[in-house]
Amino acid sequence: MLIFFLLFLAAAATTNSLFVHPEPLTPSPSPSQRPKSIFLLAGQSNMAGQGGVVNDTSTGWINKWDGVIPPECSPNPLIIRLAENLTWVEAREPLHADIGVNQTNGIGPGMAFANTVVGQDRGLGLVGLVPCAIGGTRISEWERGTSLYNQLMRRARAGTKDGGTIKALLWYQGESDTVEESDAVQYKGRLEKFFTDVRTDLQSPELPIFQVAIASGLGRFTDTVRKVQLGLDLPNVRTVDAKGLPLGPDRLHLATPAQVRLGQMLADAFLQSMARSPSPVSEALSPSLVSEASTSGPNLVIHVLAFFMWKLIRAVLMSRGD
Repeated sequence: MLIFFLLFLAAAATTNSLFVHPEPLTPSPSPSQRPKSIFLLAGQSNMAGQGGVVNDTSTGWINKWDGVIPPECSPNPLIIRLAENLTWVEAREPLHADIGVNQTNGIGPGMAFANTVVGQDRGLGLVGLVPCAIGGTRISEWERGTSLYNQLMRRARAGTKDGGTIKALLWYQGESDTVEESDAVQYKGRLEKFFTDVRTDLQSPELPIFQVAIASGLGRFTDTVRKVQLGLDLPNVRTVDAKGLPLGPDRLHLATPAQVRLGQMLADAFLQSMARSPSPVSEALSPSLVSEASTSGPNLVIHVLAFFMWKLIRAVLMSRGD
């Protein structure tokens, strides 16, 4: 009887491991909740987002957003953003609506990035986006001690004061440094110092940084800046190339579909950098019985018990055979 009872328990445990039901969706959090994973968004207008921003024919200036939000950029209860007044609110496009003065923002890469990462890694928990990008800015305007740098630090620290971890800096800048040759020539040194200063002042020497190699420029030194970005050799700095993504009518800013694609490319780069090796327990058990989603919490206990129960039953049966 004991053997049959043990067989029953082992079968029940194995059945649970074979038919792993998807975890229920996390209840919609209130925007007032503290984020677990924080991402800084900085740079100039293509990070702030100009997707869907069109010319107002009455004035000739680019100052109107068309209001079209792609499904990849839809609000998500798992994504919040740090508003201009340093409070966490629901994340909605345009993410940079209240950041900066006298600039119209539209679709950027931030929401597409966030929706992709939370869709593939629920372990990130509540994601907090910290918009800091300002259009038309050169790298020299982001040097330590400048107003833009100080604002980036102030907002980063405000985002983490109640907990949460800054997972990465997403950086898209450089178009303004293609105008003057002196700016393009000094771009490498200034960019490396900026990344180093950010890590130092945030006390995160290995902070992952995902920079975008520009797709366009304001001047004739675009290739010079791109060469720096694509050849940058700093630890934990990865470059995503925007070259080839469709531009808007001004031939400078990424169109909405391009911004969505860029956000997904940044998300892919981040998720690849976060890839973990299999746990020792999952390697010890039969691969056909273990799924990545079931190797934590109560499911892990079931797998371990089932494994050792089967070993015990097998030993008993073999001893009876002798």
